Amino acid sequence: MEIYDKIKFDANGLVPAVIQDWQNGEVLMVAYMNRDSLQSTLETGKTHFWSRSRKQFWMKGESSGHTQEVKDLFIDCDGDCILVKVEQNVAACHTGYRSCFYRKWNEGKFEETGDKLFNEKEVYK
Repeated sequence: MEIYDKIKFDANGLVPAVIQDWQNGEVLMVAYMNRDSLQSTLETGKTHFWSRSRKQFWMKGESSGHTQEVKDLFIDCDGDCILVKVEQNVAACHTGYRSCFYRKWNEGKFEETGDKLFNEKEVYK
């Protein structure tokens, strides 16, 4: 049995993927995979996704160099979500933060948490 038989892709052929730091458990990002991006992820050991907004296949870090090395891959009990544990190179977020979840709701407002690791205007030209 193939992994693809266990995953329930939605009507658009996508499944959400939660990307987590393999050592400390920090959630770095959430993206979507289709069959091709999952296959490329499994074959290369680097995360690949389907961009719903750009309608294109992409490898994390293809323009920034901030790649993700896959350490473990899990599916949930229903088969409709993937968890990928990775070793993150630099940062996961295109805004310069390590995690895309750097805004914390606190006392009626969002606060930025963590340090900005790079200037996105210098990396994404």
